[in-house]
Amino acid sequence: MSSSIEKGTSSLNSEATDLERSAQPVSTFAGGRVHRVKELNKEGNAVQEVRSAALVVATQSEHKTATWSRAALVMYYCIFVSFLGSCANGYDGSLMNAINGMATYQAKFESGKLGATTGIIFAIYTVGNMAGAFVSGPLADRWGRRVGMFVGSLIIIIGSVIVTSAETRGQFIAGRFILGFGIAPVTCACPSYCVEIAPPAWRGRATGFYNCGWFGGSIPAAAITLGTSYMTTDWAWRLPLLFQCFPAIVVCLSVFFLPESPRWLIANDRDDEARAILVRYHGNGDPASPLVELEWAEMKADISTTGSDKTWWDYRDLFRNKNTRWRTFMVLTMGIFGQFSGNGLGYFNVVIYESLGYGSIQQFVLNLVNSITSAIGAGGGVAVADRASRRPILIWGTLGCAALLGIHGALSETWGKMEIGQQDLNIGRAAVAFFFLFNILYSATYSPLQALYPVECLHTNTRAKGMSLYAFTVSAVGFINAYAGPIGLKNMGNHYIFIFVAWDCVEALWWYFFCVETQGRTLEELEEIFSAARPVAASQAKKRVVVQEGGNVLVESEK
Repeated sequence: MSSSIEKGTSSLNSEATDLERSAQPVSTFAGGRVHRVKELNKEGNAVQEVRSAALVVATQSEHKTATWSRAALVMYYCIFVSFLGSCANGYDGSLMNAINGMATYQAKFESGKLGATTGIIFAIYTVGNMAGAFVSGPLADRWGRRVGMFVGSLIIIIGSVIVTSAETRGQFIAGRFILGFGIAPVTCACPSYCVEIAPPAWRGRATGFYNCGWFGGSIPAAAITLGTSYMTTDWAWRLPLLFQCFPAIVVCLSVFFLPESPRWLIANDRDDEARAILVRYHGNGDPASPLVELEWAEMKADISTTGSDKTWWDYRDLFRNKNTRWRTFMVLTMGIFGQFSGNGLGYFNVVIYESLGYGSIQQFVLNLVNSITSAIGAGGGVAVADRASRRPILIWGTLGCAALLGIHGALSETWGKMEIGQQDLNIGRAAVAFFFLFNILYSATYSPLQALYPVECLHTNTRAKGMSLYAFTVSAVGFINAYAGPIGLKNMGNHYIFIFVAWDCVEALWWYFFCVETQGRTLEELEEIFSAARPVAASQAKKRVVVQEGGNVLVESEK
């Protein structure tokens, strides 16, 4: 069966070229064949527009992994452990936002709610992340994705213990640096592992779900800080800090019981192990599974065992030719836009609620509710991640974010101009409502794609190092948000919001002109797209197909 694939297509990511050459079947599987025809004979079957006919054939097969089989349950747990790796990051954002407003925390460290000192305490986390970023890629390349997840989680546990026990501002800052350093290997290895271990039909939802770990951390953090806000001792802020290490503990205890990434195994010349994992977890135990045959042929043709991932210091493959530069360009774009679309204001939710007239307990309640509603928005984005195209989501979602944030800014400005004691409470409530709506739309647009899009764009041999570069970019922009945010809000007030409104409009245009569509293809098929003369146009091309009974796929030829 493998020979039929190789004979028909050499590599299945070049199926479009083969279709143009011959009207004969161009790909053969146990579950069916791909045929080129001048006219589609529907025979009661619906015509579909797809980007990969070969992938349609493979995923139509009855041999794919059953939803509730033992193999599927293992895959779910692999994805869940990756998800936990993202939880610590989300926990930190909601946590610091909340404890910064606690009287016991302010009495201990005298940092102030806004200004340069608060900026340093918040931003040192991102400095640690930047410091750890370029260690993370080589770590995951040399010893595997699971080792990267383990080491990062272990460092998070150490950092959590240090900040929880802090008696001085210096110790607290040092602990936050270590926490940020530990997040770097986790945010490099976890999404790489998730996208590489998941079956192709699950890839969008699985990796999108990974990044929703932000809310898996932010919601518990908001709930815990709401509960401890009634305490009058230092445990009001120490307990939430201690709980930050719990997801990392689960990752450390679980990760070596999980299968390794088959793509990493192939890149390290461990083919037998890789194939066994594909058969067991993607092919429902069937060595002749069409999906396994498709993945195996593409991985073997595309993944090098002598690539730059074997040299820890060599990042040149990220910029070596047009293909790799386009991939890296997309990764950097998501790194900047994903952090600088107004979501950085989330570090100062409590301050924003306070400025709109809400009391201290109400501020913590709103912080929790905002995390929950944002998570619902992110869940909606994850639900459609395997069906919806990336480009329209990023273009229209970002434009919508600009509109909602603009309305929030205008209402906040109106509230700020009113005399104290004479404010119209409806204006303040409307400002909060539009801030919630902005966070919901941002979460639906960016939360699933912040992890999914970069790992899709990167090649297997450069994925870990590319994600290190991505983590560095995210941290650099996060540093600007965390350090400049308190200063900007203090000096500019509500006018600071309009910087992000204007920038979101720029982002929407940028996505329109430069975003390469990655949905609907295997990771290896994207090699052809990024090598095209015009990757954006090539990525949007679709084929009209009909799936017949028995799994055969008819592909309409170009007229």
